[in-house]
Amino acid sequence: MTLPIDPDAVAAGDYGEKRATLELDHEEAVEHVRETFLDHGFGVPVEFSPSELLNEKVDADRDPYYVLGACNPEMADRALDATDGRIGALFACNVVVWEEEPGVQTVYHVSIMRIARLLGLDTDAEAMDGIVAETGEMVDAAYADL
Repeated sequence: MTLPIDPDAVAAGDYGEKRATLELDHEEAVEHVRETFLDHGFGVPVEFSPSELLNEKVDADRDPYYVLGACNPEMADRALDATDGRIGALFACNVVVWEEEPGVQTVYHVSIMRIARLLGLDTDAEAMDGIVAETGEMVDAAYADL
């Protein structure tokens, strides 16, 4: 399969990659991340533990790994309009917390708004520029408070 873009030419900033390290137990880190994103205008309508599921279903023996599906309804509504509904395939804006070692958690996020731009899903570039900027500021503020 030939990719439409060169992955080596895409930098972490192009897709809004963010990382933080928290020195907390896994459950405490998940709660802290949830509360921080809620404080910065995101809801968390979906959350689940892939590690629990995989450990149960296929005896994967995975360390704790948790996905918080964060969403700002106003931004989601605007993004649906700016992409003729196609960005919905990328919803929600996931924030992932995984255990590096006991007491050390990584918090990871990529911007679905930036990814939609890279994939050419936007049909209203001007509207999407504003959405990318605003959601980026919201995520930056949340990460600053982690």
